[in-house]
Amino acid sequence: MGFAVSADAYDRFMGRFSRPLARDFADFAGVGAGEALDVGSGPGALTEELLARGARVTAVDPSRSFVAAVRERCPGVRALEGAAEALPFADASFDAALAQLVVHFMADASAGVAEMARVVRPGGTVAACVWDHERGPVGPFWTAAAEVSGIAPPPPRVGTRRGDLARLLEGAGLRDVVEAPLEASVRIGSFDEWWEPFELGVGPVGELVARLDAAARARLCERYRELLPAPPFEARGLAWAARGTRA
Repeated sequence: MGFAVSADAYDRFMGRFSRPLARDFADFAGVGAGEALDVGSGPGALTEELLARGARVTAVDPSRSFVAAVRERCPGVRALEGAAEALPFADASFDAALAQLVVHFMADASAGVAEMARVVRPGGTVAACVWDHERGPVGPFWTAAAEVSGIAPPPPRVGTRRGDLARLLEGAGLRDVVEAPLEASVRIGSFDEWWEPFELGVGPVGELVARLDAAARARLCERYRELLPAPPFEARGLAWAARGTRA
């Protein structure tokens, strides 16, 4: 799914959004000191935010390069390779388990959230956030791809629509489930600054760009430029977040 990339590539593409989003997501989850698990940690944007709040963080991600980045950037953090659907931890090991921009990429979202609930202690928090299907930060990209290349936008993934995450948490047996929108914005100085990370092969967007020949890529780039505001501009993304408490 386009995540066999370097931590630097991910940071340049999505890290510019995941870092400000991590602050609001941690606020929403209400996580402070305690044992916290970052599920699908990527290169560590949320891990770093939780550490700054006094949490003792364990990170798990299926990408070897991302795990290595977390170990390098956050000395002392236990960072392991692993999948959300089979977390390598005992029951009731953490005070909180969080997943930022991960649930929609899980092979089995219900199983992944159930695992997050399993490893949290009674009274602990499980929280997740995912970009909205239409109003995420790269929404106009799919419009340009459809117009120029005839490539249909991907169908909505679980978690990308209002109510999805709340239903997943409730299905995992969590109580007092709350869902809310979160928004992240990034100031972009030029279109080239915005576009260049799209060519790094990150995620479904990067995979699509990599498959295009040079002429098709140039047409897509130009149409995308036309759909965006004149720079400098604020690139915004809406995400849905949900939290619940383990009974």
